[in-house]
Amino acid sequence: MSMPEASQGSDGLQACATMMQGGSKTFFAASRLLPLRIRKASIALYAFCRVADDLVDEAAPGDAPVDRLRERLDQIYAGTPQDYVEDHALSMVVQQYQLPRHLLDALIEGFAWDAAGRTYESLEDVQAYASRVAGSVGAMMCWIMGPQSVDTLARACELGVAMQLTNIARDVGADAALQRIYLPRDWLREAGIDPQAWLQQPVCTPALKTVVARLLDEADRLYRQSQFGIAALPPDCRAAILSATLIYWEIGSQLRREGLDSVQHRTVVSSARKLVLLAAAWAQAPWIRTPLVVPTPLAAIDHLVRDCQQLRVSSELAGVFFPNRAMPQRVAWVMDLLERREYERRQGHAPTRSSATA
Repeated sequence: MSMPEASQGSDGLQACATMMQGGSKTFFAASRLLPLRIRKASIALYAFCRVADDLVDEAAPGDAPVDRLRERLDQIYAGTPQDYVEDHALSMVVQQYQLPRHLLDALIEGFAWDAAGRTYESLEDVQAYASRVAGSVGAMMCWIMGPQSVDTLARACELGVAMQLTNIARDVGADAALQRIYLPRDWLREAGIDPQAWLQQPVCTPALKTVVARLLDEADRLYRQSQFGIAALPPDCRAAILSATLIYWEIGSQLRREGLDSVQHRTVVSSARKLVLLAAAWAQAPWIRTPLVVPTPLAAIDHLVRDCQQLRVSSELAGVFFPNRAMPQRVAWVMDLLERREYERRQGHAPTRSSATA
């Protein structure tokens, strides 16, 4: 006899939490700072993403894991999830927050690129991949937390891309063992490295270190840019996202201190250092301000943000918290809110209550 739906959801969330604790130490540490109302949804989202990634990576020859994942998503969005704990948990999130389907489709598309052995010639190609496998997750987290504004979603996508670039720089050796190269191949050739020849005998050379350092520099640029979006998040979510940012940023800094050899060694941040960064996030989060001039979004995330923009966003969500902005920006924000509500009134639309505040 199957369990009641509520029981399935509760048990599924606990199983997902256990999965996250054993999978991503950084994500688990940062999630502890999230308010309970957001933490459960983030755990469910992480679990499905993790299982989907493993399903593609561990697929046997002849399997069609991407097709299976799309079928599972179809049923999740139909309200009839398959009998997997992560599917039941994600179904709860989809129903509560009206999570945009195209963000999960983008994630699976990135996994499909992995399954197809896609190669990445330029930084733009790498960013396009990162926007799918990580930027989409950043956008989904932002959507769940609110606000669902274009600028904040863009910063969330860029944070995900930055984290993925850090992962790529850190895992050069591990990826090579799987016959994969995620570093921009044109950068490798500029450094005098033939990608295919290097893949047959992966070694860390001074030339390779320059490519790794270059990718970390691009990640750092996106970390700085993405921080502006943290000020627009609900106050009780800012420290958690800032802590994840600082911890991932520290991975790149630690890799530099260790000499940029990510072929023979995989950089990790110690638990003690993570605790320091968690405390720093708590202290710094209230002081982050939104920029007076909005940064130009990364081109690779345009498709994610544009499709979110086409969905109706509840104006009520903006009233749950007051963005951490300077006074001129606060005045402009309030005026914009009033104008949007007046427009809705004239159009005959009563403001809708977002399920995120339920």
